[in-house]
This record gives sequence, C-alpha cells and structure tokens, in this order.
Amino acid sequence: MSPSPVDGPLPKRRRTCTSVVSTGQDRKTSRIFAPFRTVGLVSPTCVPFTSTPLGKTTFQITTSVGRALQTYDLLRGLNLVFVTRPQTPVDITATVAWRGKILAAWGGAKKSEPQGLWVFQRGKKVDELKLPPDMAEPVKQIVTFGKWLIVCAITRVEVFKSESLEHYTTIHTMPAAEAGNEITGGVTTMPTFLNKIFLGRGDGKVEMWNVKTGKLIYTFMPASPDCGSVTCLEPSPALSLMAIAYSEGLLIIIDILTDKPLLQVEAGNSDAPVNCISFRTDGTGAGSDGRKDGVMATATAASGDVTFWDLNGGGRVMGVLRSAHNPPSRDGRLIPGGLTKIEFLPGQPVIVTSGRDNSLKSWIFDKTPFTTVPRILHSRSGHAGPVNCLHFLPSDFDGFEAGNKWLLSGGRDRSLWGWSLRRDGQSTELSQGAIRKKAGKVGILAANALAHGPVSTLEDLKAPEITCIATSLNRDGGIGAMPGKLPIWQKGQGRPKATDAEVSGATGWESVVTAHRGDSFARTWFWGRKRAGRWALPAGDSSNVSTVAISPCGSFAVIGSELGSIVMYNLQSGICRQRFPSKVSPAQARQLRLRQLQQADDVAQLHAETGGRFPPGTGKHTKRVTGIVVDSMNKYIISCALDGMVKFWDFLTGTLLNQIDWSVKSAPAMCRYHAANGLLAFACGDNSIRVVDMETKKTIREFRGPRDAINDLCFSSDGRWIIGASRDGLIRIWDLPTSHLIDAIRLERPCTALSMSSSGEYLAATIEDEPGVTIWSNKSLFRHVPTRQISEDDVDQISAPTVSGEGNQGLLEGAFEDDESAAGDEIAAPSTEQLSPDMMTLSTVPKSRWQTLLHLDLIKERNKPKEPPKAPEKAPFFLPSTSSAPAPARQDAAATTEEEAKSRITKLDQARLEERFSAVLRKAAMRGNYDDFITHLKSLSPSSADLELRSLSLGNGTAETNELLHFIQALIARLEARSDYELTQAWMTVFLRLHVDVVSQSQVLLSALRRWRAQQMRESRRLDELVGYCSGVVSFLRSPWT
Repeated sequence: MSPSPVDGPLPKRRRTCTSVVSTGQDRKTSRIFAPFRTVGLVSPTCVPFTSTPLGKTTFQITTSVGRALQTYDLLRGLNLVFVTRPQTPVDITATVAWRGKILAAWGGAKKSEPQGLWVFQRGKKVDELKLPPDMAEPVKQIVTFGKWLIVCAITRVEVFKSESLEHYTTIHTMPAAEAGNEITGGVTTMPTFLNKIFLGRGDGKVEMWNVKTGKLIYTFMPASPDCGSVTCLEPSPALSLMAIAYSEGLLIIIDILTDKPLLQVEAGNSDAPVNCISFRTDGTGAGSDGRKDGVMATATAASGDVTFWDLNGGGRVMGVLRSAHNPPSRDGRLIPGGLTKIEFLPGQPVIVTSGRDNSLKSWIFDKTPFTTVPRILHSRSGHAGPVNCLHFLPSDFDGFEAGNKWLLSGGRDRSLWGWSLRRDGQSTELSQGAIRKKAGKVGILAANALAHGPVSTLEDLKAPEITCIATSLNRDGGIGAMPGKLPIWQKGQGRPKATDAEVSGATGWESVVTAHRGDSFARTWFWGRKRAGRWALPAGDSSNVSTVAISPCGSFAVIGSELGSIVMYNLQSGICRQRFPSKVSPAQARQLRLRQLQQADDVAQLHAETGGRFPPGTGKHTKRVTGIVVDSMNKYIISCALDGMVKFWDFLTGTLLNQIDWSVKSAPAMCRYHAANGLLAFACGDNSIRVVDMETKKTIREFRGPRDAINDLCFSSDGRWIIGASRDGLIRIWDLPTSHLIDAIRLERPCTALSMSSSGEYLAATIEDEPGVTIWSNKSLFRHVPTRQISEDDVDQISAPTVSGEGNQGLLEGAFEDDESAAGDEIAAPSTEQLSPDMMTLSTVPKSRWQTLLHLDLIKERNKPKEPPKAPEKAPFFLPSTSSAPAPARQDAAATTEEEAKSRITKLDQARLEERFSAVLRKAAMRGNYDDFITHLKSLSPSSADLELRSLSLGNGTAETNELLHFIQALIARLEARSDYELTQAWMTVFLRLHVDVVSQSQVLLSALRRWRAQQMRESRRLDELVGYCSGVVSFLRSPWT
C-alpha cells in the first residue's frame, strides 16, 4: 500500500526521502571538517564592477571575486545582498548588469580551457548563452544596448539577440600588422546611434560597425602617429561626443559626426595610461562654484588616484583624489593595486570606484563650501595581499562570545583586520591613525597628478607586515577604553602620567600585541576601539622582534627577538618589568659566585638556595626566539628558539627553571599552548610535531608525516586534536590519546596559517598567495568521528571553501551529511568474553543489580509499610457516592477469588522457574561446563536470584542431586576461568548467608569450600602483585628526576 500524502508543510530539517547512497569514489571530503565559506573577498580581480539602478532610491553594485559574483546594495551602505551560485568552472573574465540580471563570461584565458556565458538573477543561475564552437579567445567585455548583447573578445565580437539569447552574428576586426587588430580599448555604444558599436584597436584606430548588417561603417584614425593603442572608450552625456584614451597618455574628445577632435589633454603617460573614464551626469560640479556641467573623471591602473577634469574652457585638472585605492606595491605580483574602474552614478553626485587592492568604495560631492574632491561615503574592503597569520579572539572573563565570532588576520599589505563570522558588515580594519593626514604633511599626497610614474603611496606610513598576533580580552575596555585622543605607538620609555594610569585602570587598556617583519618594535592595539594602541615596545637587544605573547590576565606582553632576548612589558604603563634571564648586577654576580664556592660541597643546599642548576642571569637563547607561551596561572614562561632549546622560566624572577635540549636540526619553529590540558606543541625543523607535558617537562607524543616544512599548527578547542599545515599541501589532524592520524585535507596550494575558535565550531585557514580566509565547520560537534588511523596515500585533493557556497556546508548540513565511508570506518566492537586467560575480567552485569542482591533483606525491611492504610473519614466531593459502589462483603469475596486465581498462576510460574533453574544446574554439572548456568543466573533479577539461591537443596544425599555442591563447583570453575570476578564474590556471600548452617554440617560441602578459598587466595595474591607493579611503573614515569 502506498503511503498517504503528508498533510500541511513539512517541519524544518526533516528528511523526506532516502538519499541515494554513492560509492564514495566520486566524492572526496574530510571526515571532520566541512567547507563553510570564505571571508575577506570584495574585488580582488581586475574584472570591472557593474552597476544597475534599483528603482529610484538605490543602486546595486556587482563585483567579481574569482568564480563568483557578489552584489552590494548602495543604499544600505554597500551591504552584501547576493552571492551567485553555482560558481563558474574557471575564473570570470567579464560581467554586465542587464534588466535585473547579471551576465558573466568565464574561461578561455588559457589554451583549451573551457569557457561559457551564464545569466544570474538574484544570485541564482537562470540561463546560459551558447558561444560559437570556434571561439578560442577569452571574453574581455560585455555590452548591452537595445535588442543586442555584445560579447567582445580579443579580435572578434559576438552578437546575440537579447530577447531569445540566440547567437546572431560574428564580427572580426580588420587585419593589421603587429597585432594591431586586437581590441585593446573595448567596445562601447553611443546614444541615438542605432545598431552601432565602436571598437578601440591596438593600432590606435576606432572602428564603427553596424551589428545588424555586420558591416564596417567607418574607421576613425588615431589623433597622432605616436599616440599608441586605444586604452578606453567612453561616450559623453553630450550627443555625438566620445572620449578616447591612448596608451601614451593622450586623451581626446571627438565629435563622431564630423570626425574632429574638440578637446585634447595629457591625462597620463606611457607608464600610467588612462584605463577608465566616467562623466558626471547630474549637471553640477564644474566651474568655480560647482554649478556648471562638464566634469570628467579619469583613473589609471598604475596608481590609486582619481583625477577630476573641468572640460569647460579647454579642459583643466580641477582636483585629484589621492590614494582612493592603494597603488601597486613594490611586490606588485602579491600585493596588486591601482584602479580597475570608476563610474559616476546616473544623475547622482556619487562616484563608485574599485581597485585591485580588494576594495569597493563610493564617494560623494556634498561638502560645504564647494570642493572639487569628494569624501568617502561607503567602503567595503579586505586584505590587498596574502594573509600571514590568523588568531581567533579568546573569550574574556565574562564569557563573552567573541572567541566564536571574531577572527584577527594580518596580511602582507601591512593591515590588521577583524572579521565577523556572523555579519560581514561588522568586519573592519583596525585603524593605524590618520594615514592620509600624515601623508599630506610629509608631502606624499602633494605630488603633481601628471608626474611620471606612481604619484602616491601610503605603504611606508603603515606599520610593517604583521607576522605574529597575541590577544587577551580580560583587560579590554571595549569602545570606552582610554577615551579621548591618544598618541599611537610611542617609542619612548617615559613613564605615563598618574592620571593616565588611573583612567586606564578604570576603563581598560590594549588587548592585542603584534610582531612585524624586519621591525625592532612590537605594537599594541585597542580591540574595543578598533585602532592602534599607545605603545611600540622595543626588543631587549635592539634587534628585530620575532614573536610576541600576552599573559592570560591581559596585563603583560612578552617579546622575543631574533638575537635571543626575551623582555616583558606592562601593557598599562608600557614599562619593562622583567627580562629572561633576569638582569644581574656585578655585585649580585660576585655574591652568587662566592656562595657557590662556599657551598660547593653541599649540592642539595646549593640547589635549594639558587633555585636549581641554573643561576640567575644565565640561560639566554643564542638564536632567534620562535615561540613564547605564558601559562594560565602566570607562573611560568616557556620559550623556544632556533638553538634547539625549550626553556621554562619563572614568571616573577626571570630565573631559568628547566630546559629541554633538542638538536639544532630539530629546533622548534613555533609553539602552541593548550591551557586546559597543560600541553605544549612544537613544530620542529625535522618536519615533526612534538607534544610536551607542562608538568613533567617530558615529550609525550611525537607526530611525523609532513614531507616539507610545517607552516602552522594549533590545538582543537578541547585539546584532543593537533592540526598541522605543511608546505606539501596537506592539513593533518592527529588524535592525541591514540596518536593516530585521523584525518587529512589535501589542498591545491599549501595552507599558510591556522586557527580554531574557542568553541570548536570553526577552523580558519589561509591559502598561499590568497587574500581571503577560508572557514571550515567542525562536523564532530554533531556526529561521531572515528579515530582509526588513515593513510596519507588515500587522501585526495579537496576543494577549499568558496565565496559562492558551492559545495559548502554549515554545521547542521555537515552533521546530517550521509557518510558513505561509515561502514568502512566501523571497527568491530571487542567481544565481552575474556580477552586473555591471564586477565581477571569483570562482568557486564550492572553494578546496581549485584549490589541489590547483597542487600536485598535490608531493602525489603526498609520498604515495609509501618502501618496498614486507613480509609478516609470522609470522601471528597468529587468521588462517586457509595450508593454506586459494590457491597463490602461482595467486594471482599471477589478479591479473595481473584487473589486465589493469581496465587495459583504465580505458584505455577514459580514452580516452572525453580524447575528450570535446577535443571540447568544439574545439566551443567553432568557436562562439567557451567557457562550456560552462569549465563542464566546473570539474566535473573536480584529478587529472582535470591529466591533461586534459597531454593537450593541437598537432594537425596547423593552427589548427583546435591545442588549446593554443584553451585559451589560452578563458582570455583568461574574463579579458575578468571571471569565475572565481582559476581562470583557476591553470589558466594549470599550463598553462605543463606546456607551456612547446612554447609557447616556437611564434610563434602566444606571440602568444596576449602577448594574455593584456596583458588580465591591465589587470585588475590596475583592481583596484588600486578597492581603493585603497575603502580610502581607509573610512579617511576611520572617522577621528574627520571
């Protein structure tokens, strides 16, 4: 019979059908972590953004982030509203907004690479355009006008009908020498020019084609022979006028109808040609008072500046928006910069810009009095370069959930970002002060807009590249910490004013400390205020800072240097409080030496007075300090360095207490600490990870397997796993209790940094040369994770989390994912039978059952009623009247009859039970195997077992019918088998309590009891010896002197 249909809507997350079980060969996933999402990507590619008006109130801006598109709402402050899915097979090369849809072209950049053209609407793919099969060039630009869709490649243009999306014709540019027919300036259209498109060529010519007939109508010759190729075409608001920019810096505005230039300016140069032009269309902005029309904006990919032109009176530069986006860095390959597109919104005093620095910004002209340069309106951005380090914020003393929400990251672009995993709009970059104001004072922003080469750079005004992050929120005062305007990163060691100390003591102080590449100062940050802190803390020996740490209380920062010094500073005052080793004056050194000479004969007393075998002032690292840890109680500081030493210091005195000496080849490159279990993990130079117990100072685990250097490692939130990322492209997860490699993730490129949230919900990882941060969800929070050892050869490449969400999983999706390999991962549970005949095995019977059997008499005594129940004097009003109740005599007679019937049935069942118990016992005695009898006795309840033991009898005097003797022999056999030890003791105790008078009068039973007692004594002595031996071994291993 077919199931009936379900009435009403189904509840959430209810499985309505059985999923198809796959073989597992075509699906490669991690057993523990599921890809969740990628944060930090806004506009990291060179693909220009596209905009579309949304009604009369706002605009939507769409940017490319590789294989997906992100759409932002301008009215809501560039709030992210859509992310397209599915993601394209390869990177997107061109986009355009059209009738509420987004067209995205992808692929074709490499030889034999697939390519296509997809149509998205509200983040979902709704259609696809079929490109001609002979097309082997990537799409560079898409333009829509009228009933046509124009797809521009390198030397050809494909024309589609916008209504049916079918291919109409192909236009090939006219051939020319030296690749002069390449479309370098893109394609554009002109208002009132029906069915006409304009193509900018590499030889400086501009061709006008009729897309309906597919014919070349006219060719506009270059303004001069040496102007270079066309780089940009843009129609002006004035009819028949078009702006053309050339690669040598020339920009002209030409009348299309007469083919005559009306205006000619030098807007760039050969190193920085103009690549984007936009005209203001709200009718204002030009002139001395800003009330005239005729404003043009130009930008170049070689700088981050936007130049505004007043086209009235022959054209002049009216203003330059300096460093609207970061210019290309000195390492332009990893940290690109420059502008990719600028666009004035139609009818609005707003210009939108995007750059290769992974940012999207909007600017508005609304200053009073009138100014020619706009102010920032909205901004969305991320790291402009690859990410170096990650750190989830810990929870503070109030249990604030920052540890699961906020992620700190430092990148090669010299920025420190805080990412919100709950709402993208809350993500922010921590301010490094008024950078633009400083640049204006030192003259960086005062250069001529038309000068040769990059005109502005803010790179040198920021702190150097961040390499290490340490945080503690216990002293963070939030947004109210140290109110007012404060100087940032003071490098002097002057003591602050008393009022500053009082204010900071009441409101809190800095909670983040960072180390920087090639810099001798560590810097502090206010997390609550999202800005730079007051102190730049120098290394103890004037060398570069290599690593930093912060105490759990949030009051002290510990800094390690490249030459081996370790210094501790107070974060409230910025004053140095201790050095490791502590600084010893000459007088103290002489006294120490004299004391050693006087007491050299008494080694124990010498150790007691000097704190061990390491005198104060000794034990300094001789090479670069690679890791520093402060324990959870502020008692010890642990440091490791490239000299192969792991040192344990006293927090208060700075004296070296202990050290572990590893070889230089296996020197630790980094250190991680888990406070809950007191374990330290070190990534060593021999590509191994060693785990050291904080209490015993001994190595308890050593994990090997990485074939290249270890980039980063971290503990899981519960301290059960160690997660390590290495240069061979694998992220490995080891299980600490079993020492097994239980999972591995193989990525296309190596992971460079790792961090796990304090709740264990997320694992954050960065990919080499990528500006985004990938987030993985932990499936073990909702499902069992086997700890079976896996082989690295079986690990296949896994796709990293994507922005689009294609293939990504949240926590619940990961929890309910069907695990096809579950059957293979299952390990057969060990049998409940004895594992070895030399082991004493306990039973699987619940403890409460045999304990109840021992004290059954006492339980019955306590449960006896103290007095018989009494009838109520007067029945409540809601009980039925006595008239309807049966007569007492008749009721008593019925109860008696029923009780007799029950008694007969109960007696019959009891007789059957006793007969079965005796039969099983006698049958086991005849065979000499009492296993079935013991199994039957285990299945009885405490009251039934007590009744059966009471029913044991001597029989007719022969050995075959003596049930007491058989029972004793069964217990002896169980004791000899070394099984069910505690049950044997309980049953013998109850047996002797019930039948001691009968046993004492029978020599046969007494002889059997002596045999049982001898076996019991032998097992007792054997167990005592084994327990004593194990206790001694454990004590020996735990002793710090062995």
